[in-house]
Amino acid sequence: MSNAAVYPLPTASGANTFGNMPGYEGMGAGGGFLPPPMPLEPVAPPQTGPNPEEWTIPTLSEDMAHEAFRSCVSSHCCWSKDPVNHGVITNMEPFNTYRYRLETFTEARKTEPAEKPYEGEQADFYTQPAPRPWEVPAKTPSLFTEHIENIRVPFTSSIKECNSCHALGTIKCDECNGDGTKECWSCNGSGRRNEEACSSCDATGKKRCTKCDARGNMECETCDGKGKMLSYIKLEVKWSNHVEDHVVQQNSGLTIDLKSVSGKELFKNSHILLYPLLGFPNPAIAEASQRLITDHQTKYAQTSRILQQRQTVELIPITKVNYKWKGDSHLYFVYGNEHQVSADNYPATCCCVIQ
Repeated sequence: MSNAAVYPLPTASGANTFGNMPGYEGMGAGGGFLPPPMPLEPVAPPQTGPNPEEWTIPTLSEDMAHEAFRSCVSSHCCWSKDPVNHGVITNMEPFNTYRYRLETFTEARKTEPAEKPYEGEQADFYTQPAPRPWEVPAKTPSLFTEHIENIRVPFTSSIKECNSCHALGTIKCDECNGDGTKECWSCNGSGRRNEEACSSCDATGKKRCTKCDARGNMECETCDGKGKMLSYIKLEVKWSNHVEDHVVQQNSGLTIDLKSVSGKELFKNSHILLYPLLGFPNPAIAEASQRLITDHQTKYAQTSRILQQRQTVELIPITKVNYKWKGDSHLYFVYGNEHQVSADNYPATCCCVIQ
């Protein structure tokens, strides 16, 4: 005698009665994300930051600042090159800042009743107990990458007739209402035009329906002409990387968002659940680490399984460059390893400058 558990079969209407399956109780048509079964693991032990004396960025030279400025101006068609060619740098001041980044890589699972055209799959419903949602095998992608995978839950599949075509595999053509022909548009179905026989329809008043190729019926789009549907539980597995940055205020006057540039990496570590950073000379970094880690672990552990967390501290180079042009003082900023430039009040702009 078989030891397989017996569950109610899906109904002919397609409204699956999977609610009696362990792990799928109360699953509605819309499905829903499922809380992870695993408790949070113990946090990693505290760690010490690197030696602050090693936290240096090479000083930006005047030549490098000038070249970055020249490249920025060249990218603006309405900016005159005169301030670049004739301006003189008078002062350069560093305003390096820290950027803390936290990444939390999660896996979320969602189940819902589903169906697809039957293509010879095995009907394995109730042959043995179905695995619970978090027991279904799924291959995790590379850490900290986004990915979605849809999986047919084993031992939940059954075959039913297609409701759209009543298992025929075809449906009546809506263009010709199943006749295979349509009224001739040239003569409005009269067979005559301007007192003469209509040449478009050979005076029949009817034209061949091109949508159904004059058959009067078409392949059912619901079942792809199979006449049968496979009903099952669909498991959506979604891997997400939640990234949040905190940039320490640098008081330079630069208002650009620094997310688009890179800096010098000072520290990086990863663990399933991280411990906030300790021992950093800038208290804003330790505060941001504490706040973001607590927030991520509280927020994402409710509906997802946290697979890995990673935290990084970078030193972002920022140089404030003062220069004189035509007797007046002006400034621009060079920031990031990419030497991006911000020059909000460029002194020589118009809509028709040609150099």
